[in-house]
Parts: sequence; C-alpha cells; structure tokens
Amino acid sequence: MDFSGKNILVVGASGVLGANFVEALSQAGANLYGTATSAESAQRIPASANLKLLLDLTSDESITTLANYLNAEVPLDGVILSAGVVGFGPATEASHDQVERMNRINYLGQVRLLNLLKDNLAGREQAFVLSVTGIVAQTPLPNMSHYSSSKAALHGFLTAVTREWRRDGVQVVSSVLGHTETGLASRPLFGTAPAFPAGLEPKAAAAELLATIN
Repeated sequence: MDFSGKNILVVGASGVLGANFVEALSQAGANLYGTATSAESAQRIPASANLKLLLDLTSDESITTLANYLNAEVPLDGVILSAGVVGFGPATEASHDQVERMNRINYLGQVRLLNLLKDNLAGREQAFVLSVTGIVAQTPLPNMSHYSSSKAALHGFLTAVTREWRRDGVQVVSSVLGHTETGLASRPLFGTAPAFPAGLEPKAAAAELLATIN
C-alpha cells in the first residue's frame, strides 16, 4: 500500500515495535498519531509522529475520549494495535486483578477502541486495521496461559470481523508474529520470563507487517 498522506493511529507508539511503525510510516509519508499511557512514556514516541496522544486501555473514559476526538478531528485511514502486556508463570499464581488488567489491555480495551473507530475507518478508501496479536494466539504456551488466552481472544474477534468489516471497505489483519526483541518480556505484569531464543529484529518485523497491508 502507498501510505503517503494516510492518517494512521499507532496504539502503543511508545513501545519498541510501535515506535518502529511510526518511523517507517513517517518515512513513507503518512501522518502519524501515536498513543502512550502517560506523559512520561509519551516521550518515547518518535518525534516524527504528528501528534502524541494519551490512552489508558484499562479506562473506558480514556478510550471514549480518544475515540471521540479522533472521530471529530481526524479521518482515519488505519489503526495499528501495538500495545500489550505479558505475564509468566503457572496459571494459578496470577491474581484475579492481574488477569483482569491483562485482559483489559490486551483484549477488551482494544476491541472497545476499534468498535468506536470503525465508522471513521469505513468512510475512507483502503482503510485498515493491523494488530500485532502474536503467535501465542494460535499456539498457547504453558506458563503463559493468561497472556495466550488474552491474545487468542483478540485474534478471535479480529478474525470474525474480517468479513464483517470487509463489506465496509476495512481490511483487518491479525498478525501472529513470532517472538520479537522488543524488551516486553523483561517488563512482565507478573512472573518472570523464561530464556527465549533470539527473536525478530523490531525494525524488520515492522516492515514485514506493513507489507501485509494491501
């Protein structure tokens, strides 16, 4: 796809992979709107982003506020979901609050945001949603049960709406990308990460995923 002039929201633009999306799309001539959870983390969004926005995926008020702003001010051509948290360890060791927070960030909050932005996207030519869902959505792993299930839920939703939204001209891609060296595993919501083999390089991963949009 030619991204020149496209208005694209990158959810999780302060993360390593999200920042690489911003940089790559900026070089391609797109207008970038990047989100972060706090003013502090927003400093990690590349300066090439046209606008930095705050979004807390655990807060319905935050999600609604962002969606209302974008729907009123920005005709969106694309949404990239690159936000998430990870957790490790036996299923029984995570607390209910930890699991609930994970599901709000990885699944419920992202679905809520997409549903609110769908009509905005449907009004544009070649609109798209790209989600960095992860390989665990298709191949759940032991000691990553809650993370795997949150990603599987998101993948299931996106797979289902692929046909629904196609009728309105919105392409939906749920990428089951393998382990990528974003540093996310070193910042788990709970538990301790196992020793992973070397993963994909973030810049290359971002370029590969953007190439799936047509």
